[in-house]
Amino acid sequence: MDRKRKIILFSGVAAILILGLITVVSIVIPLMHAPGVKTPELDASNAKPATTEVDGDWQVVYGQSPNISSVGFTFDELLPAKEQVTSGSTRAVSGDVSIQNKTLTSAHVEVDMSAVATDQEKRDINVRNKIFETNKYPSAYFDLDGNVDVSSLGDNAEVSEITAPGKLTIHGQTNQVDPTFKAVRSGDQIILSTSIHINRNDYGVESPEFVAAKINDEGDINILLTLEKK
Repeated sequence: MDRKRKIILFSGVAAILILGLITVVSIVIPLMHAPGVKTPELDASNAKPATTEVDGDWQVVYGQSPNISSVGFTFDELLPAKEQVTSGSTRAVSGDVSIQNKTLTSAHVEVDMSAVATDQEKRDINVRNKIFETNKYPSAYFDLDGNVDVSSLGDNAEVSEITAPGKLTIHGQTNQVDPTFKAVRSGDQIILSTSIHINRNDYGVESPEFVAAKINDEGDINILLTLEKK
């Protein structure tokens, strides 16, 4: 093979390799910075009139799509050239709620933080091990702090708003919060959701050194719960 043909062949192979690399990069980079999995707000589009009294002892259940119980986070990732929202979520949620005389008297919700997932295994490992340190702090909690009037929770599948002050514990540290929940009674269930705005520094959560991104200080804890009577 003469020198000219070798150069042409080498150039062709190099072009194919470069094209392949560009294709891989164009696929991998979006995956590295994909938006993750976000806990949604309640969807009351198919809500039905209530079939049970609001008073009683309730517990968190799995629920039905689109109102499957889950808790997660939403933060901005600070990339070299832009900011991008990323989320993680888990359905490993349990809890108990007590309502007496149309007054919310107690509520305790527990989240298995070791089960929080985004849409990337590598990011999940960073979230669990470096952000929330789930080996030390495997659970997060919300506990009601004071009685709350829930008489606005009507029987006819209308969505109400209820502010329920409480204590939020993440990463072993507890802070007072005042979330406003959207809530609806549907059949034999109560469905409610909220987003609690937090500063991760208030919970001792440090931003790890990712390859090309850091986590913003402020973000949201997203909550969607379906309750049924015990």
